[in-house]
Amino acid sequence: MALPPTQAVPARTSPSPRLDSGEAAESWDGVVLGRRLRHLRTQRSLTLDALADRVGATASHLSLVENGRREPKLSLLSDLASALGVSMDALLSTEAPSRRAALEIAVEKAQRSPHYASLQLPTVKITPRMPTEVLEVIAGLQLELRRRMEEQAATPEEARRANVELRQEMKACGNHYPELEQEAQRLLEAVGHADRPLSHHAAADIAEHLGFSVHLVSGLPHSTRSVTDLKNRRFYLSRVGTPGHEPRSVLLQAIGAYVLNQGEPEDYSDFLRQRVYTNYFAAALMMPQKQTVRFLRTAKERRDLAIEDLRDVFGVSYESAAHRFTNLATEHLGIRCHFQKVHESGIIHKAYENDEVLFPSDHIGAIEGQQVCRYWTSREVFDVSDHFRAFNQYTDTPNGTYWCTAVVEGHSSGLYSLSIGVPFDDARWFRGKDTTSRSVSRCPDPTCCRIPSPELESAWGGNARPAARANAHLLAAMPSGAFPGVDEVEVFQFLQDQTERE
Repeated sequence: MALPPTQAVPARTSPSPRLDSGEAAESWDGVVLGRRLRHLRTQRSLTLDALADRVGATASHLSLVENGRREPKLSLLSDLASALGVSMDALLSTEAPSRRAALEIAVEKAQRSPHYASLQLPTVKITPRMPTEVLEVIAGLQLELRRRMEEQAATPEEARRANVELRQEMKACGNHYPELEQEAQRLLEAVGHADRPLSHHAAADIAEHLGFSVHLVSGLPHSTRSVTDLKNRRFYLSRVGTPGHEPRSVLLQAIGAYVLNQGEPEDYSDFLRQRVYTNYFAAALMMPQKQTVRFLRTAKERRDLAIEDLRDVFGVSYESAAHRFTNLATEHLGIRCHFQKVHESGIIHKAYENDEVLFPSDHIGAIEGQQVCRYWTSREVFDVSDHFRAFNQYTDTPNGTYWCTAVVEGHSSGLYSLSIGVPFDDARWFRGKDTTSRSVSRCPDPTCCRIPSPELESAWGGNARPAARANAHLLAAMPSGAFPGVDEVEVFQFLQDQTERE
């Protein structure tokens, strides 16, 4: 089954030789071919001159082929394979014939790359007499240099650009990924939990079905929510729950990363995409598509859709229920919608839309970190005294009228509103559609809520000196490393300690 791409890393090789004389198009790696040819020739104690005589070529020509600097014809390759007593497949194999050859290939390819050329360093001529240890050092230095050059120490702007790209992908598909739904359904059926809410016990059943055991530990690395030990097939979770991350969802996210075959992210964009896919997969397990769609359709028929009902029926957080609603609403209910998670300061933490609501954005289209209009439901809800029930409101905007429902939840970093909104015409399907709360937003017009009124300006203009709270994260680069923000040394030491305790 074709799952969404998460770790497809394109192979980086030198240009492949072309076939002459209009022969059938095949390709191979010239550097690898040269090293295999040299290996096979020396194995048979043949000099370049001797082999050249056998195939009707010159020694200088074969030398260029062995060094990956000449494109051989298919007829010559056929003659070489015959002279060396091997098949064409063996001659054109992409595998290096030996450890020594693999090192030579790595060094040769690195020196031919644009990256190496940009360093303006001299090239090293690789000869049979060069010690293998020297090749080890050169190849290791080149690999480390490239790793450091390409390490994803993403700037905040790079992270925002990655978010924009991912949000566009989600909008294009209505935030619905059929492949993830199907894979989650297959797992649920395998453990006999295909049509009911997923318990903690059932989550452990899934791990066991995949050949893993689940371990609660006290000393989980502080930079992680879970650690997967692929060698001993174990999922490690924190014995002490993390606020906002209950053990079941954390385990299911770890299971998702394994099932979707996610490896080290290729870049920061890939890192974000992997997180979205694992979160989606975990939600599809906790709130199975068939049952959830059936529940939502029944509620829609009654014109009584409510995110809090989805939360309560499946025993998940309001945020998880809201995200799951966006996964299924457009695809199965025909309802376009938007979601927001907004800090009490008015700053957007997360957001999604496919209903053309006008989120505030910067010059690259990023919305995270932007301030929401103070008249939107996601801001107005903070001023409501009743936070036990959802707050509903109609908001007239330059892009039309939207109905939104929102709740407020606490977090270690403050209060956040979680809201789902739909265009006016779709409000009829929801509980709370009869609300009398209504507001008007003219944003992005700055006179809406970003510029003080004439009265306030007259009273306080030039007489206020606020001290801004410095947010350190605005000045820092995004965390570096293969998995941004994770201390790899700490993780490896943790796994080693767990193994030694047995």
